[in-house]
Amino acid sequence: MREEEKKRTSPKSKVQKLVRKRWVFPAIYLASAAIILTAVLWFQANGNDISKEDKSGYSQDGTAYRDDAVEVNASLENLKMPVAEASAIVKKPFYDDQASEKQQEEALVFYNNTYHPNTGVDLAVKGDKSFDVVAAASGTVTKATKDPLLGYVVEIDHKDGLVTQYQSLEKADVEVGDIVKQGQTIAKAGKSLYNQEAKTHVHFEVRKDGVAINPSSYFGKSVSSIKEVKAAEVTEPKDDSSSEESKDSEKSSDEKTKEDKDSKQPSTDTSKPNA
Repeated sequence: MREEEKKRTSPKSKVQKLVRKRWVFPAIYLASAAIILTAVLWFQANGNDISKEDKSGYSQDGTAYRDDAVEVNASLENLKMPVAEASAIVKKPFYDDQASEKQQEEALVFYNNTYHPNTGVDLAVKGDKSFDVVAAASGTVTKATKDPLLGYVVEIDHKDGLVTQYQSLEKADVEVGDIVKQGQTIAKAGKSLYNQEAKTHVHFEVRKDGVAINPSSYFGKSVSSIKEVKAAEVTEPKDDSSSEESKDSEKSSDEKTKEDKDSKQPSTDTSKPNA
């Protein structure tokens, strides 16, 4: 009986002896604290990942992106210059058909012994220094490649036919499929073989339905209002003027033809000379 009683009481006695030791409670406390701290860090890490995914637009599985928030915010944005530094200068303006002859000459790019109209604006900073190129508006990167003539080229789609393009880049910090926010650095300005005269710069284009429009006319204006611009409206002034000139030319030609016919016809004067 005593042996059985000892066997029954032995586990309890072992626990009691263990509890009496000084290091037991501190060890239990440290182990509990470690478990709680690990749980807190795990939840924080997962929370940050979810937050980052939400901001970037990617879903938790990483296969798709949610652009609802980006699209709503982008519609409220005003188009900004793609240069982070405030001291940006225009090296070469956009070629405008309605500009003066002098302004048009300043907007010509000389390459391969030929003058080409500038389809964007060339921006630089003083001192011919490299600088950060930022997104003029939020959107999705649809092109990020190196061109032997234009340097690195980045294109951002803003939906509804509105696209911004950045050329003459030293390198690109974004990839196709990336969702970028307005003001986010996307590249470093560099040089291009096409416009060597501009030296270190970024060539910035705004295109609506595939037609280049003057970026300088839309800086500070809402992105939503630019999306409402129709490509036909951009080219209308040129077409109208050429049409009017054509009409004037046809009219003057008709008048000249009529005058020539009149000069060839015999005189209709019936008066007779005095005998």
